Amino acid sequence: MMGLVKDERKPGAVYKEVPIPSCGPHDVLVRVKTSSICGTDVHIYKWDEWASKTVVTPNVFGHEFAGIVEAVGEEVTNVKIGDYVSGEGHVVCGLCKACRTGNAHVCRHTKSFGITIPGCFAEYAIVRASNVIHNDPTLPYEIACLQDPLGNAVQTVLSGDIVGKSVAIIGVGPIGLMAVAVARACGSGKIMAVDINPYRLEMAKTMGADVLINSSEVSAMEAIMDATHGEGVEVILEMSGHPQAIRDALKAASPAARVSLLGIPTREVSIDLAEDIIFKGLQVHGITGRRMYDTWYQVKGLLENGRIDLKPLITHYFTLDQYEEAFELMTSGQCGKIVFKHDSAL
Repeated sequence: MMGLVKDERKPGAVYKEVPIPSCGPHDVLVRVKTSSICGTDVHIYKWDEWASKTVVTPNVFGHEFAGIVEAVGEEVTNVKIGDYVSGEGHVVCGLCKACRTGNAHVCRHTKSFGITIPGCFAEYAIVRASNVIHNDPTLPYEIACLQDPLGNAVQTVLSGDIVGKSVAIIGVGPIGLMAVAVARACGSGKIMAVDINPYRLEMAKTMGADVLINSSEVSAMEAIMDATHGEGVEVILEMSGHPQAIRDALKAASPAARVSLLGIPTREVSIDLAEDIIFKGLQVHGITGRRMYDTWYQVKGLLENGRIDLKPLITHYFTLDQYEEAFELMTSGQCGKIVFKHDSAL
């Protein structure tokens, strides 16, 4: 089969022939129909400091997908050939204290699909049967492959109370844009979108943001304070990972606000812990992936009942052999979500 491989520990990738993986007793083999590019994939493609410390090579990367099951392992009972599926990307041990107390998403022994084990930028992918998510048959392939990042947005938005509260989403890349839609669907108050990219800010308006703040032109902190009549924002969803954006977000938070951090900084971030967190009584939540599997059921409920519409988020389609153009576009920021079509019939 053909796959997109992080072959060497340097920028770039190679589209090459690789063996079709075989099922273990607890695995399923999925013929991938669609996949999509995540910000994590951009880190891997560009080979930044985080990637160099984290990613196993050589490896087929990519972790957002939808497809059809073609084979199942001999011990598999919950999945059958022909099922339409996606999958949770964290492969956990199931035995440690975190796993056994409902916190498997932070299992210390996690293997990450498309990061430390082979992923989905290929014709076929191996998925542990316990990680399989069955898709509604009416859900389009291009939407089904977005459930992994949508889960990140859902977990970030819903890690605390949101109803009626003012919300600032710092960094409106694809997951930030999803967070706009989720916050609105879940009853938030005023939604402020902060970014330096005019294209993405206009997309945020389409997804439901009430206030657009271009932090390259104005002070994000001052703009948020103005939009909240000097009170500060009650919920901050930090999606950028940029050190200054994080500092500004903390300063713009109201007393007793909730700050949920999803963006991954590529270096250490210095903050005024006393003034900006302790004395303000902030709740700070670190968000990693999705809660297994609570978040997936929330995602399915939002999609299957039409509470959110992700179609406007998808701006470009490519085939895997067009990966260089796709990653160049993703890096430019002049796009929403990019989907790879693995099946020419789609």
